[in-house]
Amino acid sequence: MSGAAAAPLAPPSIRRRLASMLYDGVLLIAVVFFGFFIPNVVLGSAANVLLPSSILLFHFLLVVAFYFVWFWRRDGRTLAMKTWKIRLVSADGTRPSMDRLLLRFLLAWPSVFLGVGIVWALFDRNRQFLHDRLSGTRLVATA
Repeated sequence: MSGAAAAPLAPPSIRRRLASMLYDGVLLIAVVFFGFFIPNVVLGSAANVLLPSSILLFHFLLVVAFYFVWFWRRDGRTLAMKTWKIRLVSADGTRPSMDRLLLRFLLAWPSVFLGVGIVWALFDRNRQFLHDRLSGTRLVATA
């Protein structure tokens, strides 16, 4: 039947999402090393300059945001999400807008680190994290 709508993709298990988050955390060590630490060490050594902590924090967040948002925008998956067969889509299943991706990134920090977003997923009707629900995105299993 060609007129039938495709069934929505199921959300990945919470265990799978947590494994992906842990793997992304390991990958972030390298991203932060090359994108944040090395440039600041080179700048500090070459110019004998130590940047103010507010600029360092902004630089750090910029590097981490670039990693996530670039991959999410590119094909909906970070390297870890590819491994764990998870894709980020908008609530209606389409490619999320840049505004939604940036909002998701900002909301994920308190959601994940305070644990509220993860606990939320245990009770959410679609098993989505709180930051996905608030940003109009969702995670789906690709296999």
